[in-house]
Amino acid sequence: MTKHRILRQMAAASAIAAVAVGLVGCGSSDSGSDGAEQKTTTTAAAEQVALSEEQATAAATTHADLVWASYTDTVDAATQLQTDIAAFVADPTDATLETAKQSWLTARDAYGPTEVFRFSDGPIDNPDDGPEGQINAWPMDEAYVDYVEDDPEAGIINDAEGVPEITREVIVSANEEGGETNISTGWHAIEFLLWGQDLSESGPGERPVTDYTTSPTAERRGQYLTQVTDLLVEDLTGVADQWNPEGGAYRTEFLEDPDQAVSDILRGMGALSAGELAGERIAVALDTKEQEDEHSCFSDNTLADVINNARGIQLAYTAEYEGVDGPSLSDVVADVDPELDADLLEQLEANVARAEGLEKFGTFEEIIRSDEDSEGHVEMSGLVDDLQAQGDAIAAVGAALGYEVSLEI
Repeated sequence: MTKHRILRQMAAASAIAAVAVGLVGCGSSDSGSDGAEQKTTTTAAAEQVALSEEQATAAATTHADLVWASYTDTVDAATQLQTDIAAFVADPTDATLETAKQSWLTARDAYGPTEVFRFSDGPIDNPDDGPEGQINAWPMDEAYVDYVEDDPEAGIINDAEGVPEITREVIVSANEEGGETNISTGWHAIEFLLWGQDLSESGPGERPVTDYTTSPTAERRGQYLTQVTDLLVEDLTGVADQWNPEGGAYRTEFLEDPDQAVSDILRGMGALSAGELAGERIAVALDTKEQEDEHSCFSDNTLADVINNARGIQLAYTAEYEGVDGPSLSDVVADVDPELDADLLEQLEANVARAEGLEKFGTFEEIIRSDEDSEGHVEMSGLVDDLQAQGDAIAAVGAALGYEVSLEI
């Protein structure tokens, strides 16, 4: 784990505590529970696993089908993005740039729910060769890749002497080289190359199409955008292939140990809910009010990221996805403890609704920069509290089933 990652996690813990205190001070009474109590990372498990092998196998198999379907749809959307970016680079116009931007937003929406499949050393974030850091690393120092307002010569794209040729190898080797914010690949590098710096407090970046036409570095910029998009599609495809029902290596390994599989599903749900989403992605930004702490700051798509992460947590439990059949984790939990299942389902639905409800208050950036007693700020703070409570509830479900579920990220 890098020093920067550790510092962000410390900041997240501090920010969550600050948000919880703020909620009490504002007299909020509709959040899940007092944030001061949301410190549990594991819950003592029952002495014996409550699920039968048949139940665990059924839930794990349905989950594997869900992961395959979700990643397949994400690859399809990313492939369309690849096509639209190729068309834009070949013929840069305002219209083709806008089409590429819309494709990025669509593909990003498909990817967001899949983040719940992290946190168990699977194909996406295996510590040895998982491509998650190459796909979705953030926050990004824009000046590492291209020019910024105060430095028109910044970045790999403008360094023709140091980087004579923009190649796949150059982009990959540069990612996080010398620092975690030195991001050169993935969703956010593409996002930056499409939107440019976000210099507005009420809208996204406004990169001019001339960056790809009359700029002295237009050709290099187009080469970079093409290469980084091709790499994203390749990385996502590699992850999806591991879950293929016809010979996917990780799918086979996942289903060999159904109890571990169920534990991993709960781990992904809990860690994303309480740690990554509530902490690093929302609470830190609420505390700092800094645009740089937004996940998708260039396009102002961060709020959609939050909503799609919340939907993904719910999805992992219910498996309600087009083309996916079979008993979900919710179904088998309901067989063992209907009340426990109903309580968690209620929380999952409420948190998705609360995240979606933030849209009426503006962009993520507008909300974090609003007064702390504004309705939008209070609602987002309440979501942090509720997502933490949801993480604890997920760990409690695991404990009732006989699994110890860590919420650490």
